[in-house]
Amino acid sequence: MESLLQQIVVGNIFAFLLIFMRFGTAIMIMPGIGDSFVTPQVRLLFTVAFCFVLTPVLAKALPAMPASTPALILLLLSEAFIGLFIGTVMRILISALDTAGSTISMQAGFANAMVFNPATATQGSLVGALYSMLGLTLIFVTNLHHFLLAAVADSYITFPAQGLFPDTASVSNIIARAVSVAFATGIQIALPFIVIGLLINAIFGLLGRLMPQIQIFFLALPIQILVSLIVLAMVLSAGMIFWLNNYAGTVSSLLGL
Repeated sequence: MESLLQQIVVGNIFAFLLIFMRFGTAIMIMPGIGDSFVTPQVRLLFTVAFCFVLTPVLAKALPAMPASTPALILLLLSEAFIGLFIGTVMRILISALDTAGSTISMQAGFANAMVFNPATATQGSLVGALYSMLGLTLIFVTNLHHFLLAAVADSYITFPAQGLFPDTASVSNIIARAVSVAFATGIQIALPFIVIGLLINAIFGLLGRLMPQIQIFFLALPIQILVSLIVLAMVLSAGMIFWLNNYAGTVSSLLGL
């Protein structure tokens, strides 16, 4: 009886530790919960509580406890690597908003106006900080964070816990595709501003050639800022909806969920 009880306790601790390694590394860098403005204590307590709840559910998808210490360490490291990989893909895809904001700021004349962006924990453009914080807000408002956590749980189907590291070529390919999709999405969101910027620059460039005595820079910049703000008010919601509609599908497609 004592041996059976000990086996049950040790097995549950082992299962919890494996789940914690994957979820802990994924939550550490995934958007929303893993951002820098969330304190490490909150992230740790949330991860521990979440893994505690999921242990009975995911225990059947876990292997038996290895007999040797090196095998156990290798299994834990592989789980941590998989979680880090999943969180990285999620983080790269949300960088599309910062790319869009930086492009819009450059086209609107705000390129030199830098503020602290809490989403990236670095200095960024004004519009980039707006888009990034709005994206993080929409993640929680639309319950997209439920999908992110469910994606990590579903990853046991695509990446079973066998103590094996994912193929390096496949991981590199998925990361490259995530970067490509994030950049393309950011440019698509900022496309109206690119078109408007090109038109304004072309018009004032032609005007400068026709009337060289006009101070084009002092005349064009206020108009460029005003037009960009008007366009931003018109397309902000459409751009965020476009990003939200693509985000979940892209994560599922890249991770094979």
